[in-house]
Formats: sequence, C-alpha cells, structure tokens
Amino acid sequence: MTSKARVATLWLDACSGCHMSLLDIDERLLDIAGKINLIYSPLVDAKEFPEDVDVTLIEGAIATDEDIEKVKIVRARTKLLVALGDCAVTGNVPSMRNNIPVDELLRVGYVENATDHPGAPTCEVPKLEAKVIPLQELVPVDLFIPGCPPPADLIYFVLSEVLAGRTPELATQSHFGN
Repeated sequence: MTSKARVATLWLDACSGCHMSLLDIDERLLDIAGKINLIYSPLVDAKEFPEDVDVTLIEGAIATDEDIEKVKIVRARTKLLVALGDCAVTGNVPSMRNNIPVDELLRVGYVENATDHPGAPTCEVPKLEAKVIPLQELVPVDLFIPGCPPPADLIYFVLSEVLAGRTPELATQSHFGN
C-alpha cells in the first residue's frame, strides 16, 4: 500500500482482550501509526462505519441482530477483513450459550439472578440471536488471526505484512491455543 492505509477495528461479542493485545504492540504502534489512518474503532469517536476501508480487524463473535447488520456493512466497505482472535474465528466463549434458548438465558440472567429491578431489558439493547456464530458463517473473511487473545507479536507481524502489501504466512507464526 503506497499511501496510508485506511484501517478500522470493530469489537463485537468478546472481552476486548484482542484490542488490549493490539495495544500491547507498545512502541511498535508508532511504526504502524505512521502507515495508517485509524478511521473507525472503539478507540476512535466515529459513529458510522466509513466507505472504502483497506483493512478491518474484527474482534468477537456475532451474537445480536445489530452485530449482523454491522458486519454486513463492514464487509461491503472493506477490502481486507480480518477475524481477530478466537471469538471471531470460532465463536469461542460467547458461543457457549448456544445450547441455552435465548428466553431462558434472559430469564435466568435478568429475573432469577436479579436483586434489584428484575426483568430482561426491552429497549435500547440489541436483540440476541438464537446462536452465536463466528464471522465466516455470515460473511467472507480474508485472514484469520487465532489466539485468546492473539499475542501482540502476531498482531504486529500480520499488520506489518499487510501494510507492506504481502499476505502474511501464519502457518509458521501461529496455531490455535496460542
């Protein structure tokens, strides 16, 4: 990529550990920052996902109707979509709820275990989907970075390769369970 790459990150149903690992690149962030414009992220105050994004890193699994809509928009507006971390790659911990019907999950979480104001939220929160799914079950994904969270060195390697116009060779760099 000759000019600064337009880069975005998105945080879906996950713990934010992948974004923390991204920040753990530490001083190497300065090298990355010189090559990108971070145009959308939980770290940036953009409200709407922009057009013509070069690279988007998505942390987390798809768990809500809002996630589905966001990911479709992101895929349509992104050249290279990266599943960042095991939740995005496999569904990981968020998908552990897949054997529990949503109404039962909400009843136990918001009624049976509530001490004040029992009752599931009914407004201003996204609707939970029946199943949590990894990104590639909804949209094509171009690159997968495994790990829970992925190590900062791996994220740096992938970003450096992508920003240099190369496809990262992950077979020698990573494996599940890192």
